[in-house]
Amino acid sequence: MLHGGRLGDVRDDVAAFTSSRKNDLCLSDSVISINKAHVVMLMEQKIIPWQDGVKLLKALLTQSASNLDPHAEDVHMALEESVLAKTGPEIGGNLHVAKSRNDQVATAIRMRLRQELQIIMFEILKMQESLLVTAEKHVDTVILAYTHLQPAQPVTFAHYLLSHFDALDRDLQRMRDAYSRVNLCPLGACALATTSFPINRSRTAELLGFSDVLENSIDAVGSRDFIVETLANLALNAVNLSRLAEDLIVWSSPDFGTIELPDEFTSTSSIMPQKKNPEVLEVIRARASYIIGDYVAVIAALKSLPSTYNLDFQEMTPKLWAATNNLCASLNIFTKLIPNLKVSGNVEHKAAVGFVGATELANMLVRKYHIAFRTAHKITGSIVKELVASKKTLPDTTPQLIEKLAYESVGLKLTVKTEDIGECSNPRKLVETYQVKGGPSPVIVKNTLAKKVEALQLLKDEIIKIKETYENRAKQLNDVVETYSISELSVENDFNKKVRK
Repeated sequence: MLHGGRLGDVRDDVAAFTSSRKNDLCLSDSVISINKAHVVMLMEQKIIPWQDGVKLLKALLTQSASNLDPHAEDVHMALEESVLAKTGPEIGGNLHVAKSRNDQVATAIRMRLRQELQIIMFEILKMQESLLVTAEKHVDTVILAYTHLQPAQPVTFAHYLLSHFDALDRDLQRMRDAYSRVNLCPLGACALATTSFPINRSRTAELLGFSDVLENSIDAVGSRDFIVETLANLALNAVNLSRLAEDLIVWSSPDFGTIELPDEFTSTSSIMPQKKNPEVLEVIRARASYIIGDYVAVIAALKSLPSTYNLDFQEMTPKLWAATNNLCASLNIFTKLIPNLKVSGNVEHKAAVGFVGATELANMLVRKYHIAFRTAHKITGSIVKELVASKKTLPDTTPQLIEKLAYESVGLKLTVKTEDIGECSNPRKLVETYQVKGGPSPVIVKNTLAKKVEALQLLKDEIIKIKETYENRAKQLNDVVETYSISELSVENDFNKKVRK
């Protein structure tokens, strides 16, 4: 369509190589809405005759993604060709007045991305809800936590789940912040320098539901940092999900035995009938790598580009949509999986052989016998070393052993009561003592859960309001277009006043 003026015929293989038609399909509805808003603005600004605008709007009202030419160069040209076919070149030829594909595609991507971010934010909220519901069932379920994959200290499963709730909370905050920068309208920047026509950029931004105009015209068409920022946020979210997947994979192995995955989220071996493989979680872990790769690919493509528009931009958006799709799918799986986890409550033996009470033994020596912590740490380390060598566990510690090793390791004469040693060996009792803010004590976790439930509802209300605002603006655009498309020139001014109100 754009050849025959400055350029001769294009080669078919070149057209196929540079075409973005396949990847533009998801932008079709946004591009149609952009053209509706643009025509409304052109009519109101008297840039095109009112009756010509009415015919353009009528033609646009019949458009949908399904009836656009799949062989056109891109969705923008497909729509224009379709409108031209319905209105003729004298009227349809003005659809593109004061508009470029450069500002139109940037606007369409932002419109589509707003929808994707809304979906992702709701998926995060749903996963957070599943974490809270499951945590409420496991406030008193004690598990072992690990550092370096070595037994460390006892916590509750609820406390563990809340750690992922908080990570998701930061992910959600980043998504909300990114949304505010995505929700700025580039339309009206045209190719890069705006236009000599007296357009009203604020009006098209309003009609398309943007919070404001992306002001500088070069920045409006030449920036893709909003894609990079979104992909960075998606990558962080994916990393958090991957780490959760890794925990559950490891903990579901018989060697750990912390959890059991529900059958419907696992598979068995083709040869080993005893196997219960965590394949769904492995796929989530792998797909996090895809999202990270999409982020790296986009930022690498962007880093050396000159200012304003380059067709390299066209190669970035498929990465963005692939990442949003992958993340949504992973969030959705986790939301369904988490409430169905079975958690083992048998930790006493693992706690004993893992010496997870050693920290509290050192703390007890500090608290009750007024020994410096570093000294207590050294004494306790000597105790553990002796017990391991004799194939014993922490509950086998005696006052005599402590007295002997305290003198040998630090030259300290120390007499410890038997009951003081015993309180360091029970993982359930230990968890109850961790009553510092943010700790795993059931008392603390119950209070935290109540606050999280309340905070989550406030966040949910906020995201719902964002969605409702988006939907209301879309309805307003449709109402204006419907009314303008059947209006006569004589009622134009009266209707404009009503719309402005």
